[in-house]
Amino acid sequence: MAAVNLDALVANPDLIRGLSAAKKAELVSLLEQRALLRARRKFFGYYPDQGRLARRPYRTHMEFFPAGTQHRGRCAMSANRVGKTEGMGGYETTCHLTGRYPTWWPGRRFSHPVEWWMAGKTNETTRDILQKVMFGDIAYQDGEKRVSGTGLIPWEDIGDITWKSHDLIDTMTVKHYDAHGDQDGWSILGVKSYQQGRGSFEGTAKHGIWLDEEPEGDEGELIYAECLTRTMTTDGMILLTFTPLEGLSKVVMLFMPGGQRPEGGVVPS
Repeated sequence: MAAVNLDALVANPDLIRGLSAAKKAELVSLLEQRALLRARRKFFGYYPDQGRLARRPYRTHMEFFPAGTQHRGRCAMSANRVGKTEGMGGYETTCHLTGRYPTWWPGRRFSHPVEWWMAGKTNETTRDILQKVMFGDIAYQDGEKRVSGTGLIPWEDIGDITWKSHDLIDTMTVKHYDAHGDQDGWSILGVKSYQQGRGSFEGTAKHGIWLDEEPEGDEGELIYAECLTRTMTTDGMILLTFTPLEGLSKVVMLFMPGGQRPEGGVVPS
């Protein structure tokens, strides 16, 4: 099919009816390819100046990002379905892993590849929620288990993947770019769950850790303490995004001294 404005063609049923069966099949293929390309670059559609995802209405998100320049630990504690997992924790984690900071970015920047962890409550929820948000679905390429690349991490930036059992990613390398847009190395993302216990959070230093859902009880408090230790020598950061379903738990109280929301939403360091 010759060069054509797909949107104009789709909007004109008369033109489509005039196409041969072969041309209609080609049109469908082109539309599917375009949809896949857009899905694999969804990160770049977030928070423009104007439009459906324009950043201005997302006031809480725009307060969360710059707080990273002042505080090692940040918590987005809010209701369900307000965009804290994908639009806050996932988006910022993608910025740090890739170095693809938007021009308006008000938060902290890393000028080098990073080592990062992300973790959810169980292996299953981590796979079904976080893994899908960041990488899309499981997909096979030439017989090799991969991901579809329809999550926040741009498809072209996804490198090597190692796997745990039950389709849960263990580690992934992600292309990192410098301020000029040139690749300067590979970031490493490790995938964990609280189900694996505090011991799985021991080990090497990390530049950042994203905890989605609340680490619960005494074990949750110990997991959070391990995360603080892992980021101590790197001057790293911890992001928490969750709905406080357990009430005034120990982790919640770390961010709400006395059970009250701190003035300005910030707990003094």
